[in-house]
Amino acid sequence: MRPPCPPSPERSAELRRRFAEEARSERPDLSTLCLLVGAQADRELDEAGLDTAQVELDRLAGLLPYRPGGPRAWAVALRELLGERMGFGGSPADYQRLESSLLHEVLVRRRGLPILLSVVWLEVARRAGAPVYGVALPGHFVVGFGPDEGQVLADPFDGGRVLTGADAEVLVAGATGTGRLDPEMLRPADPLEVVLRILNNVRAWAAARPERSDVALWAVELSLLLPSHPARLRYERAQLLVQRGDFVPGALELEAYAEVVAAVDEGAAERVRGEAFAARAMLN
Repeated sequence: MRPPCPPSPERSAELRRRFAEEARSERPDLSTLCLLVGAQADRELDEAGLDTAQVELDRLAGLLPYRPGGPRAWAVALRELLGERMGFGGSPADYQRLESSLLHEVLVRRRGLPILLSVVWLEVARRAGAPVYGVALPGHFVVGFGPDEGQVLADPFDGGRVLTGADAEVLVAGATGTGRLDPEMLRPADPLEVVLRILNNVRAWAAARPERSDVALWAVELSLLLPSHPARLRYERAQLLVQRGDFVPGALELEAYAEVVAAVDEGAAERVRGEAFAARAMLN
């Protein structure tokens, strides 16, 4: 992929307006939100490109057999179509690529991070009428089919491999050091949780590449548009503004964050105010 190139300020403002509107709707659409994230990263993703990606998800759903059976039959049908026939999957190298977090690129490349491949599984299966949902295991996102008592898990990163309980415990152990599978880990993930986790991955990609603070900034700003988000993201945004030379806006954001923090930790608030003072001093 070419170096990520964001859209014009006018286009970016429109995308953010639509992202905030969709995130606050009664039933936020996961594919729409993911594609708006992609458009914020890639100026080449225009309205026709957004439509093309949705049509591709529809097309893939139309290739699934009609109501193949119970949860395991659905999982196998998705694996056979997306993992085996269409070649969707992932590898360690995909963690180094920003496009692995962009839905429109994943649909073209058929490679991506576990969570973006899971979005493909979710959106294709949902369109076909499957009882499907995301499952945010620690460090590794998978998909689930069926109710709690008959839940079947599949790993899109591994081509849709249907997981046993032991397989899931191995995935959890890799992230936490213990194979204990807490029932809370298996609950369905809300679409907005999925989007926030995707944006966290984008921020992590950018954090490892200080020259791409522009990517980190838009990922933080989209996260702040979600109805629920960590308050500390305001602090992160302020730091990025200062890092990029926007000293006054960064200082103002630091001061505003300090006021929030002061209610629970006056010492931390004073440290943040000191950072704001230092940011303003950089103007001299």
